Amino acid sequence: MKTTRLIIYTALFGLAFLATSCDDILDVTPKDRLVAETYFKTEEQLELFSNRFYEQNFTGTSNMFKENADQFIISPLDAAISGQRYVPETGGGWDWGNLRSINYFLANIHNCDSETARVKYEGIARFFRAYFYFEKVKRFGDVPWYDKVLDSSDPDLYKARDSRELVMDKVMEDVNAAIDILAQYSPSKDVYRITWWTALALKSRMGLFEGTFRKYHGLEGWERYLNDCVEASEELMNARNGYSIYTMGSTPYRNLFIAEDAIDTEIILARDYDSALSMQHNIREYVSSPSTGRPGMSRKMVNYYLKSDGTRFTDNPDYATMEFKDEIKDRDPRLGQTIRTEGISMNGTMTGYQLSKFAQVIADGNVPQGNDLPIFRYAEVVLNCAEAKAELGTLRQDDLEKTINRLRDRVDMPGLNMSDANANPDSYLCDPKTGYVNVSENNKGVILEIRRERAIELAMEGFRYYDLMRWKEGQCVAQPMLGIYIPAGKLNQAYDIDGDGKDDVCFFNTGSQPSLGDLSYVQLGGVTLLENGDKGCLRLYDNIDRTWNEERDYLYPIPRQEIVLTGGVVKQNPGWED
Repeated sequence: MKTTRLIIYTALFGLAFLATSCDDILDVTPKDRLVAETYFKTEEQLELFSNRFYEQNFTGTSNMFKENADQFIISPLDAAISGQRYVPETGGGWDWGNLRSINYFLANIHNCDSETARVKYEGIARFFRAYFYFEKVKRFGDVPWYDKVLDSSDPDLYKARDSRELVMDKVMEDVNAAIDILAQYSPSKDVYRITWWTALALKSRMGLFEGTFRKYHGLEGWERYLNDCVEASEELMNARNGYSIYTMGSTPYRNLFIAEDAIDTEIILARDYDSALSMQHNIREYVSSPSTGRPGMSRKMVNYYLKSDGTRFTDNPDYATMEFKDEIKDRDPRLGQTIRTEGISMNGTMTGYQLSKFAQVIADGNVPQGNDLPIFRYAEVVLNCAEAKAELGTLRQDDLEKTINRLRDRVDMPGLNMSDANANPDSYLCDPKTGYVNVSENNKGVILEIRRERAIELAMEGFRYYDLMRWKEGQCVAQPMLGIYIPAGKLNQAYDIDGDGKDDVCFFNTGSQPSLGDLSYVQLGGVTLLENGDKGCLRLYDNIDRTWNEERDYLYPIPRQEIVLTGGVVKQNPGWED
């Protein structure tokens, strides 16, 4: 039942007037002082104001399933993937309004009559400030650190960017404060509210990102952050009455993502949707409509999924020329719970691997849905822990039993053996055309397998692009973008892709579309080609130069206006200089 959340979301949408008023207040000092005297007096007012932090900082989660890097292909490609980024005049993610709201809240929280409420909501606000800055560091690297409300005369408005080292120190200081505070004032699980558990999950995520980014980009201090990740992950994993991997039903992985109410066995924090309140998202339209980009899983990603007996699909000598109806057989069940395996509509996918994760009904149709979307879940935490330990060199088989193999147990897949993985690293995951180029050391094999597991388990959940950034594997987005394999003799004819006895599509390269009945018709040329002319994999976006610039592209550019307004005190990121 979602009735317990009606107050939260009534408050969120009821903030429309308050949010507008606060924007004015934050820009004008006299009104600023006036409101401080009349607001923030009660816990209810603190809660009401802080509700806006959820909407402001988790806005991107509403579109997380539109992930666009090397695992999924969509039209159009994101500019960072297509190599078409440029230095913007303004905007580009360089905005600080959400931070101002948080700092304004912290500056006035002392007005509350209740000490308990003051401390609790300080913890929540510091969680959000840590989250805000973490997202900024991921995008830009060095950014200016502000922990106060600025007025128009404050010289800090025009200061230089602070170092990544300083900002991440402050970020970890904030999240540690949030953990300590919420352990006392918000220790209970709540799938729609920031709690002690959520703060630990954030620290786990941030520690892994910063630790691996520093390691692979040659920055100092990476061990400290990976140890922070392990510490937070294990504290959460070992806590009493905590979280576990959800295993109910015959398809527990799929069930976790289509449940109307977030399943709090595993999901730590979710974005709430409710059809009864017309609070819905458009995942069904996204995965099935020709007007929403026709997203599809890449063939490379499909090849990452193991066979159901735990062996590598790409060790099969015929894997590269296997048709869809054959390659989907006897695979990790998560493949069939992430893409459609029958009834495929090529009008709804560019690659032939049509998505279904999060879609409550596997069918075409523009029907809004009200199932909740996860922001933090336990599966991510165990993946973080395993990867951090592998990178530190402290991973043991027992750690895999508590992490990776719990995820595999959910779908009845054989477990990962550390010794076997390190003795025989997967050549497909090492190949520069399909895998990673920067993994070395004694744990190479198991690190590659943990990356495989992460790609599969967290597919369509918004992690992939920044995983590639922290691993210094941007070259992955420039690898060939492939779809299903089409054998010779199938052009200009009706073709049964999924082997169900019913024709699905006609691929044609003639000047006019054939008339073969109720099929999806795909004209080859331009964005979509066949590798070998009359047969081979669908090959996408060869018409775009998707070169990855190793000296520039791991960070986004700073907008020109910021550099001009500060008289050049704010410097551009390397490689983006005009």
